[in-house]
Amino acid sequence: MPNLRPITADDHAFVLDLNQRNVELLSPLDQARLEELLAWADHGDIIEHEGERAGFVLTFAAGTAYDSENYRWFGEHFGDEFYYLDRVVIDDGFRRHGLGRAAYDELERAAAPYGRMVLEVNVEPPNQPSLEFHAGRGYVEVDRLGDDKVVALMALGLGTPNRGRNGCAPGAQDADAQDRGIS
Repeated sequence: MPNLRPITADDHAFVLDLNQRNVELLSPLDQARLEELLAWADHGDIIEHEGERAGFVLTFAAGTAYDSENYRWFGEHFGDEFYYLDRVVIDDGFRRHGLGRAAYDELERAAAPYGRMVLEVNVEPPNQPSLEFHAGRGYVEVDRLGDDKVVALMALGLGTPNRGRNGCAPGAQDADAQDRGIS
């Protein structure tokens, strides 16, 4: 079982290195940007396994100043009823140990008061393992953004009353999702 604990200054080099090793699936990150993201983040955590740093996660509650296009899309469509998973990265040596699933369990509990957890997954270039992982957890695609790099915007409803199966409030978003065959 992993432990999530806040990222400290001593962890910055680890986070930056791990992000760089996976940058093709993430956004670039330098020291200044990491500090900015941590100031806005609800969770900026190290994932530990048996006392070792195994990965990290960044999440943002609705209503922050986070300047991501994807985050803004969720804010425009879901108001303050979303919890955004920006990135979760597991070091290669710790993959296939259930750490991602366990981290998601904890993050989805943190997201429950917001009614849904949202995120994006690359579809161009494709990140098929991530798409399959999220589909297996019940995430559904609600839209796509991008030109050369295209991401699927995904949502998981977390049981808040008056929510559709895809986490959308009843009304326009549910109808939009039904039009795309994803409700």
